[in-house]
Amino acid sequence: MAAGGGATEYVTHHLVHMTVGEGFWALHIDTLLVSWLLGFVFIGIFYAVARRASVEAPTGIQTAVEACVEFIDNQVSESFHGPKDFVAPLALTIFVWVFLWNLMDLIPVDLFPELLKFVGIEYIRILPSADMNATFGLSLTVLALIVIYGIKGKGWGGYAKELFCHPFGAHPLLWPANLMLNIVELIAKPISLGMRLFGNLYAAEIIFILIALLPIYAQWIPGVAWAIFHILVIPLQAFIFMVLTVVYLGLAYEEH
Repeated sequence: MAAGGGATEYVTHHLVHMTVGEGFWALHIDTLLVSWLLGFVFIGIFYAVARRASVEAPTGIQTAVEACVEFIDNQVSESFHGPKDFVAPLALTIFVWVFLWNLMDLIPVDLFPELLKFVGIEYIRILPSADMNATFGLSLTVLALIVIYGIKGKGWGGYAKELFCHPFGAHPLLWPANLMLNIVELIAKPISLGMRLFGNLYAAEIIFILIALLPIYAQWIPGVAWAIFHILVIPLQAFIFMVLTVVYLGLAYEEH
């Protein structure tokens, strides 16, 4: 709940990162630490399930992990028609990691800021999806993979030919227009990926913060209602980011 400084100061305080450095070289330590921690949680759970997997008596978590892996594998098979040895694990990693990112939004907004005050940490944000640096960092990695798979699928010559000769034709006078249009399309893909994830989760975080401004007795109804709705948003945004990544890689790999 807001205390002392008013609503504006309360909201602003909850939107400030734990930062090292200034300007372009500033690092959001909270985003990095939470992302690494969730990555280790993801790896640890899947590794433990793989080590203890049983055909005769599968546990509930084994069943959930197997269902997740099968679901992702089916999505990759439908959208990507090249070799899946890298793309399928990539899609699984993106889906689970972004899902865990988004899941942090269900933790009460005041919990970690209040706890970490006792160790001298004033600013902390534990929702990586609401940090544009995280979402765009992930989408820029996807951009690099789009270029790599475009070259892998078509070769250097085929990829260059597509950049310069598509969509208007192969006449040299049309090369600049083709190249410009293809570059815009290429850049738009990671921007749309990063902005979609960031925008949805940032808006959700703001709403949770605004609900926390209400008196405690008045927080429960809107808080629970928004959390229930947000349970649908959490996996949906992870799925959209994952499936669009696979589609973009498939389009880059195939010849047109």
